[in-house]
Amino acid sequence: MSRTSMVVGIDVGSEQKGFHAVALQGGTFVNKTITTDAGEIVAWCLDQRAAVVAVDAPCGWSQSGSSRQAERELALLGKINCFSTPTREHALHRDFYTWVFNGENLYRSLIVQYPLFDGQRTEEQICIETFPHAVVCAMAGRVVSAKSKAKVRREALKNRGQDVSSLPNIDFVDAALCAVAADEFRKGNYQRYGDLSEGFIVVPGPGVA
Repeated sequence: MSRTSMVVGIDVGSEQKGFHAVALQGGTFVNKTITTDAGEIVAWCLDQRAAVVAVDAPCGWSQSGSSRQAERELALLGKINCFSTPTREHALHRDFYTWVFNGENLYRSLIVQYPLFDGQRTEEQICIETFPHAVVCAMAGRVVSAKSKAKVRREALKNRGQDVSSLPNIDFVDAALCAVAADEFRKGNYQRYGDLSEGFIVVPGPGVA
């Protein structure tokens, strides 16, 4: 991995809501930003000298059904239910998936500077897909309730000894959890679900808390 220990987590919303990003270094959330422009968020990641960028949005579409291999594995092996990504054709013209298409746009911009994780670790800059609820479960060492997520996720970060006072809303909290996943990946402490054709979901490995 790049010599820098800086990592970034990004929460993806619709085109109107945009991207919330948090930079993490040495266990401290050192910077954050929000923008609706994918190019701006990539430039910001470069300005932070981020080694790993973790994104809370699907990095690929199902090739043949209503979900991806990564999502099915996470539910079966990790006992964690998550968003199911259909085929791209199914998602077209359906308003619910506008944020997924916005994520697709972000990945398109990101991979020029941060190639997408293909299942193999590298010493170069890289981006990964992650999932905040799965990150919280990894930190807790068990499956936790997805209810009251704002409170639960803040407490998970606090229990890890991190200051959350700079995170004003759930979008920045989720971005911070993505940054935690990026940092653990940087250290080599991670689990992956999925395959190359539909994309990998990466979450922290055992002992993250």
